[in-house]
Amino acid sequence: MTTGAPTPTYPARPRRSRLRTFLPLGVAAWLVLEIWLLTVVASAAGGFTVFLLLLAGFLLGSAVVKRAGRRAFRALTETLQAQQSGVAAAGGAGKSEGNGFLMLGGLLLMLPGLVSDVVGLVLLIPPVQKGLGRYTERTFERKIRGADAGAFGDAFQQARIHRPDGKVVPGEVIRDDAGSGAGSGAGSGEDPPRLG
Repeated sequence: MTTGAPTPTYPARPRRSRLRTFLPLGVAAWLVLEIWLLTVVASAAGGFTVFLLLLAGFLLGSAVVKRAGRRAFRALTETLQAQQSGVAAAGGAGKSEGNGFLMLGGLLLMLPGLVSDVVGLVLLIPPVQKGLGRYTERTFERKIRGADAGAFGDAFQQARIHRPDGKVVPGEVIRDDAGSGAGSGAGSGEDPPRLG
């Protein structure tokens, strides 16, 4: 336009990450695959067989989750008892090493579907748990090393000073407590009413 007024410069919309773009598509494809596979098995073996498979997966998954929860709780109580007695826990990390993948495998078994059952059963295999644990640990360490020194604190500070409309509000809060003596405080009537 030729009015002479400057065009407002709005901050560019942040680019969506690949995870936010493809995760909903992946979940939808997974659900379609699960439903299609259940209908194929139901037409081949019968609906009652599919029901029994789903029920067996749920029962096995709940038993696995219960076992993993007990192992995690036992490891936690042993660690707390060792810390209270002042003795360092020597082998505490090795006992609860695969609990996360064991719990995930149990949860996948509890979900209705055959693909999730197969993935859950694969996660119950100890060598797979150890391999995935090492891979996850390496990936996490690489991401931490790649981050800047103060990136986490800086991100928190950035989130605190940016408003939703994109404007930055620089400054700090200054409380003006004029009378710091006995006249000021909760009884002076200057404080806003408290809710709850």
